[in-house]
Amino acid sequence: MARVTVEDCIDKVENRFELVLLASHRARMIQSGSSILVARDNDKNPVVALREIADEKLKPEDLKEDLIHSLQKHVEVDEPEQETVPLLASPTSAATPDSEVQFDRMSEEDLLRGLDGLVPPTESADDED
Repeated sequence: MARVTVEDCIDKVENRFELVLLASHRARMIQSGSSILVARDNDKNPVVALREIADEKLKPEDLKEDLIHSLQKHVEVDEPEQETVPLLASPTSAATPDSEVQFDRMSEEDLLRGLDGLVPPTESADDED
């Protein structure tokens, strides 16, 4: 039965090796739950796939694209290039140039006094386990 089906498919897909790839991919799709487009007639999935190709229920080009897409591990997405956005001058930065940036200074003693004022977290019932 399969030999007759392969001979029927040769005019749709000229290369026998490509036909095997497409039919096996379609058979895997059927196995994973894809709907069948021809009557099963107690045939196995590869024969059903060949019969679908022979009866032109599927376009070989679409099946080939689906096969290629299923084999791709990394799909490249064309993302738009980031546009450079000019920085908006804030009112404080407009008054002082970048070279005159001022930082708050804290002495070590002030830091230790601030740490002493902190309260340690209380233990909850979940922490005791």
